Amino acid sequence: MWLTDNSPDVIYQLNPRNGAVLRSFPSPGDFPQGLTWDGRALWHTDSGTDVIYQLNPRNGTVLRSFPSPGVGPRGLAWDGRALWQVDVAADTIYQLNPRNGAVLRSFPSPGAQPWGLTWDGRALWLTDSDADVIYQLNPRNGTVLRSFPSPGGFPNGLAWDGRALWLSDSDPDTIFQLAVT
Repeated sequence: MWLTDNSPDVIYQLNPRNGAVLRSFPSPGDFPQGLTWDGRALWHTDSGTDVIYQLNPRNGTVLRSFPSPGVGPRGLAWDGRALWQVDVAADTIYQLNPRNGAVLRSFPSPGAQPWGLTWDGRALWLTDSDADVIYQLNPRNGTVLRSFPSPGGFPNGLAWDGRALWLSDSDPDTIFQLAVT
């Protein structure tokens, strides 16, 4: 499990069983946000630089980078072929070519403050930090398939482990494991 912290601008790898830090390295930018894993590399958005970075997961070395399509990049997801990125300033979710960042498609966010994003193999999951809601979305058009309240007061990052959602929430600075069926 991976986590960003924009207070010290660090990216952490955590043990999901006990939360112990396995490794950490500095973020390439000054305001780290979204993270996703593509099976080989870590992808990372930074809202201070408005750049999407592909990182070596061992040491954080930048392998490639390209500009975010918007000026408020937050969550990232990997669907096996493409990146998905949510932009809080544009209230938009983008599907991106991972080689060059070209926008393949986009649709509006269902909420006013979209933040965390993940892919479960069939659908996208999105947090909205204003409404404190987690949405499951159709990746073709952004239609809400279902939604439920977040267990915390400011839902940020999301990840999918094949069985459950993991939610990082900055109010109360907690990581939640959420069973969804």
